[in-house]
Amino acid sequence: MKARPLGRTSVRVSTLGFGAAPLGNLYGPIDDCQAQATLKAAWDVGVRYYDTAPHYGLGLSERRLGDALAHRPRSEFTISTKVGRLLEPHPAPTGSDLTAGGFAVPDTLVRRPDYSRDGVLRSLEGSLNRLRLDHVDIVYVHDPDDHLDAALDHALPALTALRDQGVIGAVGVGMNAVAPLLRVVAEAEADAVMVAGRWTLLDRTARPLLDACAERGVAVVAAAPFNSGLLSRPHPANDATFDYGPASESALRRARLLAGVSGRHGTALPHAALRFPLRDPSVACVVAGFRTSEEVVSAARWATTDLTGEAWLDLDTAATWAAEIPPS
Repeated sequence: MKARPLGRTSVRVSTLGFGAAPLGNLYGPIDDCQAQATLKAAWDVGVRYYDTAPHYGLGLSERRLGDALAHRPRSEFTISTKVGRLLEPHPAPTGSDLTAGGFAVPDTLVRRPDYSRDGVLRSLEGSLNRLRLDHVDIVYVHDPDDHLDAALDHALPALTALRDQGVIGAVGVGMNAVAPLLRVVAEAEADAVMVAGRWTLLDRTARPLLDACAERGVAVVAAAPFNSGLLSRPHPANDATFDYGPASESALRRARLLAGVSGRHGTALPHAALRFPLRDPSVACVVAGFRTSEEVVSAARWATTDLTGEAWLDLDTAATWAAEIPPS
């Protein structure tokens, strides 16, 4: 699996990145053995970029990732985590974080938004302890949708100072929304943006962001290429999810249109979905979440095998048609 430079930095990322939210028991539990087997499979197929966050399972994802990478040569992998949500003792735990946070873990901790300089430093220190590392390669400001001014005025300058001191390798922002990321690219010294679900086979609304990043030399990390589930199967099911909720009828119709075109070209919808973001030169890598070894192996095969030009032409045409299907 090829490694690509992350924009203008010395950090390199594998074509396929391992999104570690499922390691934090996203939507449902997995045990330690399954988590470690999935991470081993990722390493075995050449994945060398791993992305996590304190938010994922209230630190469980970072701990599991740290356990898996503890015996790997530090120079051979790239790891990113995020800041903006401090983990603190929960004053009134209910027993599970599933309802409040989406992770099937005990809610002994609670997330508190903090995009200040001190909050950034505290969060990074906690992440390093859980990861069992002395440094991480990339740090993203995590989902500052309601705190964008604080992120621009405090969190990003704090991370930029750490980068300039050689403590971290690259600074970025990770979000689902395009408009605030455009503001980050215009106003901040970001090395990379992680855009989730907005540069996919089905949802291409991040086009202006990719253009802005190309102009300024900012790398794009395309996350959630399956749109949280809708594009992850050859034939989207009626209960498929889109953007972390039930897929609408129009979203299902659009996805099934793309699935049909994929099938006619001898491939599967998830293959096209995983490869799509990598077509643009401003995209350094695609990051997807995995729960099982089988998912990792399939994704690695898709990430390293392109579709034909004819297939892409038909898929692009179908995507244009799909965009005209009215919402329902």
